[in-house]
Amino acid sequence: MQIITSLKQMQAICKDYNKQGKTIGFVPTMGYLHEGHLTLMKQARVENDVVVTSIFVNPLQFGPGEDFDRYPRDVKQDEQKASEMGVDYFFYPHADDMYPGSTTTQLKVIERNNVLCGKKRVGHFDGVVTVLLKLFNLVCPDRVYMGTKDAQQVAVAQGLVDDYNMAIEIIPVPTVREIDGLAKSSRNVYLTSEERKEAPELYKSLQAAEKLIDSGEKNPNQIISHIHQKLEKLHAEIDYIELYTYPTLQPIEKIQGRIVIAIAVKFSQARLIDNIILGDNTIINA
Repeated sequence: MQIITSLKQMQAICKDYNKQGKTIGFVPTMGYLHEGHLTLMKQARVENDVVVTSIFVNPLQFGPGEDFDRYPRDVKQDEQKASEMGVDYFFYPHADDMYPGSTTTQLKVIERNNVLCGKKRVGHFDGVVTVLLKLFNLVCPDRVYMGTKDAQQVAVAQGLVDDYNMAIEIIPVPTVREIDGLAKSSRNVYLTSEERKEAPELYKSLQAAEKLIDSGEKNPNQIISHIHQKLEKLHAEIDYIELYTYPTLQPIEKIQGRIVIAIAVKFSQARLIDNIILGDNTIINA
């Protein structure tokens, strides 16, 4: 595995593979790799000639008071894990190179961003699409692998690719979970021992909602109420419980078609998200 920090070098390498007709699978991450990230790399390795993963904690997607400075980082450990997954190029750009100064243009997300996490994190997804566009231009991937734990981010990324006619396939990969159902996340390290015991209730509440829908419930408000009753028992603050069409993230009056049921809960030092995507009797995020 080669470690690349230079933007020009990364782009030159990938353009050369493009000329050779080699397919490039790309896994963009913010590091502190866990099994969820590694699952993306495994799939990319199977489906592509070349695999690139990036480690970049993107300052543009963190708002005031969020955890940019204390976001967990361990680049040496990340290098080892990526190498074990058969990654060819470990791209670790520096923030000063990615954002050297003022820009003449600006990307702004106008759809799929005013609900779920985007509703309170104003500007967050503007930062996400900005860094994704830069990374896509540097890595020149054929396929980009993203975990559906952040279903909204996947939907926004798909919108970016569609809007600008990029010859890139976004590959959503189901959430990887602990044995007890907790979605793997870099932020899980912030949970206290008692919070860690309670955290699996997020997924259990989603499973209960799925069963309720399977039994014939079509009213979104009833589903939200059912989840709320389960989560309000936690020693945590419920941020949101919401249902939308997927991936368009439009409000629904009746449960039908492809939908996402998403939740966010704030523990003392960690804000956790989870979801399931349902539709046509297919559970995307089980």
